[in-house]
Amino acid sequence: MIKKNKKQTSEQEAAEILKIVLDTLDEGKAENMVLIDLQGKSSIANQMVIASGTSQRHVASLAEKVQEKLKAAGYLSMAEGEEKADWVLIDAFDVIVHIFKPEVREFYNLEKMWASIGTLKTFALPKGFASLTAGQVCLHLPAYAGSVTFES
Repeated sequence: MIKKNKKQTSEQEAAEILKIVLDTLDEGKAENMVLIDLQGKSSIANQMVIASGTSQRHVASLAEKVQEKLKAAGYLSMAEGEEKADWVLIDAFDVIVHIFKPEVREFYNLEKMWASIGTLKTFALPKGFASLTAGQVCLHLPAYAGSVTFES
């Protein structure tokens, strides 16, 4: 059963999707996870998660696990790039996930491009998160625990 249609998720559902994504990437030992708040700045999604895998196999495995967990929770997602697995894009509607091999991530440098669009929205950050004051990028550190909530 799918709980939502395109772009019609509530803030609570978006937070649940984000938690599933972050927990799954953390469990799969993704590296250098970054969370970018896009709310009110872009129509493509509310949040963007960028992470690295250590190899093509690791990138593909992370992407597969994220999609499996989203599906098990009843959320629709679409993915591209799974065949080559240098860069896999997962569109979970309110959350966009990019999983890269490190050298591909360094080449495209999405963090730099997206960090220039605005300021950091105030988050109630779970343990293990640190925010950067220069932009709207939040770094996800390995000690992630708990859910992400948004404050107005």
